[in-house]
Amino acid sequence: MDWGSELWDQFDTIERHTQWGLELLDKYVKFVRDRTEIEQCYAKQLRNLVKKYLPKRNNRDDPEFKYSQYQAFQQLVKELGDFAGQREVVAETLMVTICVELVKYSQEVKQERKMHLQEGRRAQQQLETTLKQLESSKRKFERDCRESERAHLTAERLDQDISVTKADVEKAKQQSQLRSDMAEESKNDYASCLQKFNQDQSRFYYSQMPETFRKLQEMDERRTVKLKEGFSLFSSAEQQVVPIIGKCLEGMKVAADSVNEKHDSQMLIEMNKSGFERPGDVEFEDFSQPMNRTSSDSSLGTLKGALDLRGDSRLLGKSKAKRWPFMKKNKLPSPPLSFLNSYSSSAANGPPSPRFSRDPLSYCLNEVNKTLKPRISSFRTLKRGSIVTEDFSHLPPEQRRKKLQQKIEERKRDLQKEIDQRDALNKMKDVYQKSPQMGNPNSLEPKISETLGNIEKLQLEIQKYETWLSTVESRMNNRGDSIMRNSGHSELTSTLNDSVCSLEKDSPETPRSDDSQDPLNQPIYTEFAEDFEEEAGSPIGQCTALYSFEGSGEGTIAMSEGEVLSLMEEDKGDGWTRVRKSKGTEGYVPTSYVQIHLK
Repeated sequence: MDWGSELWDQFDTIERHTQWGLELLDKYVKFVRDRTEIEQCYAKQLRNLVKKYLPKRNNRDDPEFKYSQYQAFQQLVKELGDFAGQREVVAETLMVTICVELVKYSQEVKQERKMHLQEGRRAQQQLETTLKQLESSKRKFERDCRESERAHLTAERLDQDISVTKADVEKAKQQSQLRSDMAEESKNDYASCLQKFNQDQSRFYYSQMPETFRKLQEMDERRTVKLKEGFSLFSSAEQQVVPIIGKCLEGMKVAADSVNEKHDSQMLIEMNKSGFERPGDVEFEDFSQPMNRTSSDSSLGTLKGALDLRGDSRLLGKSKAKRWPFMKKNKLPSPPLSFLNSYSSSAANGPPSPRFSRDPLSYCLNEVNKTLKPRISSFRTLKRGSIVTEDFSHLPPEQRRKKLQQKIEERKRDLQKEIDQRDALNKMKDVYQKSPQMGNPNSLEPKISETLGNIEKLQLEIQKYETWLSTVESRMNNRGDSIMRNSGHSELTSTLNDSVCSLEKDSPETPRSDDSQDPLNQPIYTEFAEDFEEEAGSPIGQCTALYSFEGSGEGTIAMSEGEVLSLMEEDKGDGWTRVRKSKGTEGYVPTSYVQIHLK
């Protein structure tokens, strides 16, 4: 079946159908172009999302990168970036294989359709022209026939009329013959036009228009096939990237499965373990039984000075505020075994002397001062407000040990590189000496000297870091031994308290002398004041408050953002710094909240 035989009289219908086909092709191209813009916009948004959440520099020294969950998140973001790349590939494929090709083909089809339609219209015009000639010759033949019939009747009527002259009769006969010849000529002309029209009409309907319709049919079918291929490419562009997208999704699944909660917990321990020992128990202070110091060698002496000190809020409160910011949360350390052994031996030989009875308690109180100062260690205190030293003494012991080990490993790697470079230069120098045409051996001397200097420098740095590391490890081992020795601190502390109470009960009441003159009669808590007086020296620098701090905890001090404070004591690795305000008030503030300026 073809359009020429079945649709021989539907030229306008075929014209409208081919126009509709081209419009459908253009509509599909526009559809694909809009889909391409959506894909490009989607890929761009994904790229921006990846750029927003992916770090600009992949620093593996960053503490966050050591956690498996953070690594999995980074891998997921990278896979999403690859996924966005595949969306860009889809958009590019659709644009190149469909939009560009179909637009080009649509222009060609439009030109071909226009040419075929022009041929059909020319054939129609020729047939219409022949038909007009036929109609004209037909009207002329009809008119000439009527004129010939009229002239013949006029000649017969005059021939029968006796009153008409012979000349008039002859003239009428000549006119009738002339009209008859003209009618015959018109008849021949009409027959000729009719024959020509029939031939043109037959050629139009059986040859010209079927050929034009066949060409239009072939053109439309080719357009349909091209549109079909475009439909197929629309899905093929997606199918081509499906395996890669599947790999991206599989990579996201693998990244999710790589999260290890135990590893992250252990990593948090390794990165933040300070190495400090736990504070000891807080001793019980019995305020129900007043303790009076005497000058007798058989008692610990009166504790009036201590009671006076407790009664004086300016002394005791200030001392506690500056030394014990979180004393309610901390516990006193246990007394050392050496002290308890010495105390038990002296108790067995007789009552201890006042001097001996004072020193152990002072030791305990000094240990309280060393342990009850709050220790806060975090990334913020290490990053902001703290003074970084070369030997990492600003870090807690455990973190300092790891940093030193890391530095030693880095220096050893650099040292190995320099050694390899030195060996390579020496080999090259030997080659130059054996074959002077290849190069001058003396030209390598500066580089060799530089390499040897770098090797010596790295060896000295490694030795320096190893010395610091051995010092840290020895201190940590000593602290561990101290913890083992103090494992029974609870029982020994209770024994000490009972012994002190029994000595106070047995001591007689004796008159007191001036405390300032007799150092043995001074209260046992005065060492707090003495230690504090030693620390309350001149400022060692200044610091500026970066943030506001309420100072609600005991021993802390409030400050406002931008306030300038005097620096009295640097951070000892516990995250707190002692400062003094312009009014003379002192206290502790978080190190990460201030910016320090040393003198």
